[in-house]
Amino acid sequence: MARLTDTIFARASGAVQAAVAVLRLSGPGSGALLAALAGGLPPARRASLRRLRDAAGEVLDQALVLWFPGPASYSGEDCGELHLHGGAAVVSAVEAALLALGARPAEPGEFTRRAFLNGRMDLTQAEAVADLVAAETDGQRRQALRQADGALGQLYGGWSERLTRLLAQQEAAIEFEMDDLPTDLGARARQAAAVLRAEMAAHLQDGHRGERLREGVSVAIVGAPNAGKSSLLNALVGRDAAIVSAQPGTTRDVVECRLVLAGVPVTLADTAGLREASDLIEQEGVRRALDRAAGSDLLLAAFEAGAPPDAATLAALAAAERALVIGTKCDLLPAPENLAGHVVLPTSVRTRDGLGPLLAALERAAIQLAGLAEAPSLTRSRHRAALGEALARLEEGEQARLPELAAEGFRSALLALGRLTGRVEVEQVLDAVFRDFCIGK
Repeated sequence: MARLTDTIFARASGAVQAAVAVLRLSGPGSGALLAALAGGLPPARRASLRRLRDAAGEVLDQALVLWFPGPASYSGEDCGELHLHGGAAVVSAVEAALLALGARPAEPGEFTRRAFLNGRMDLTQAEAVADLVAAETDGQRRQALRQADGALGQLYGGWSERLTRLLAQQEAAIEFEMDDLPTDLGARARQAAAVLRAEMAAHLQDGHRGERLREGVSVAIVGAPNAGKSSLLNALVGRDAAIVSAQPGTTRDVVECRLVLAGVPVTLADTAGLREASDLIEQEGVRRALDRAAGSDLLLAAFEAGAPPDAATLAALAAAERALVIGTKCDLLPAPENLAGHVVLPTSVRTRDGLGPLLAALERAAIQLAGLAEAPSLTRSRHRAALGEALARLEEGEQARLPELAAEGFRSALLALGRLTGRVEVEQVLDAVFRDFCIGK
């Protein structure tokens, strides 16, 4: 890992050429660097217009300079910002001057990593910073902001405090068994562990809402050849994304499109028609269609109105946990009201009838699957794994027959909870948390 004594810099405004480029600095030498470039330090937290000069005295740019002395800064250490004209030559010249003065380019996520190490945020908040930068929808933005405000960290921190107290009770029952202490300390600890375990289990059983909102809901359209799947995909996304033909078996691979429904990112996939294929390419397409159907969060089972439902689509529908049944080509023949226990949504791509109700049903499903919940949600598999480990160790402590084993179970659960926020055993998870950050964050 890079040394914390280094002074680092990075372009925080991205690599795209623009009117203004922002260079961010952090580290113990930030003040000296700003003073050398700008002819002296500006007042703290006030934008000052200065001429920037290199060591030879050549003017590099006229820029806004900001000085943020630590610890009241983003990273918790001395920081600075240079708001430059956005030309590549200007930015390159200022970066060369910073290198000459002893600064080095920042590694991905290094600013936020320093903020974590300096106690400015916990790990869940640091991850939320990356999510906020990557947010594409309003739902993702709101979830990331809640997490950045500490919603998850406060929940897990509260659990850690309660677990620390019951661990202390259990250890007191062991260490001071002969002293004048209540005889039911161990029983109290186990009762408290049962209550805490129930809360943690309920938090885990959230239907992966947070991960789905962060990563997107996957929706697969399946059906027999010529059931109108590709036409339906094109109508929902508003463009000709998939080839439409009267010839059966036109779609051989999975065609994906991205759209946003009620603030939730959705990946909509058109698949090959389900039938006994005669050639190897179509057989592979059918296999991929079945795999996508099995792995999707929501299945759209398309049946041509007036035609008998095919066995393959009915089988996929029966295996799906969540599904919508769509009657297609309803301008030609009416669709049944119900099929295989599902209400049929009648549609016609040609007349646009039924597309509005279908989109509304998709929005309701997206909100149910990944909508922003009142309680903070798990947003990463790392959270789920650590919380699952804490839950298992807590149960072991609760069920242990010996008080020493109960205390060890509670202690292990506390360590697992600590890995969520970075309070304990943190070094082993830092690289995984920060490696996907962009430069300058």
